[in-house]
Amino acid sequence: MFLPYIARFLLMLGGWTLVGGVPDIHKAVVIMGPHTSNWDGYWGLVYKVAVGLDVTFFAKRSLFWFPLSLLLKALGGIPLNRGRARSAVDQAVAAFNNNERLLFALAPEGTRRKTRGWKTGFYRIAEAAGVPVVCGFFDYANKRVGLGPILTLTGDRQADLKIFRAFYATMEGRWPEKTSPVAFASARQHK
Repeated sequence: MFLPYIARFLLMLGGWTLVGGVPDIHKAVVIMGPHTSNWDGYWGLVYKVAVGLDVTFFAKRSLFWFPLSLLLKALGGIPLNRGRARSAVDQAVAAFNNNERLLFALAPEGTRRKTRGWKTGFYRIAEAAGVPVVCGFFDYANKRVGLGPILTLTGDRQADLKIFRAFYATMEGRWPEKTSPVAFASARQHK
């Protein structure tokens, strides 16, 4: 199939360097950050196709209009009702329990706006499903997109956040002023 070549060409035209590729694991939550722009979704999907990453992801329900819905579903998109966040965690955990292989991607901020910290959904999904977290990123300052380290959660949220914070400290979103701190609502800390 020639779609990966087209995707790599699009990334090259955009000036992006690809980092990492398909992780050698059967199941994981893949977080992509910092998420500050609609362009993140576009570049993330182009990266997915370029490296052949078979990943499922939530996207807000309002994006699933015809014909965009056909493309999003073909790429692994699942419509998300953001007003029912708890059911999203349950839905993702059930997907892990019902599949031999599953990489599930989401933005830890849950929005493009600056917030007081990351949402806990990705962490709760990984904990409940017993899967690691892959650190994916958009680094607009250096025009790099890709996947970094794989973190097996310890259950100590503060220790795990410290690792995430260190990794994402050098990453710059499209709109740096919209970057949310790497902290959870119950444990806000400055970068």
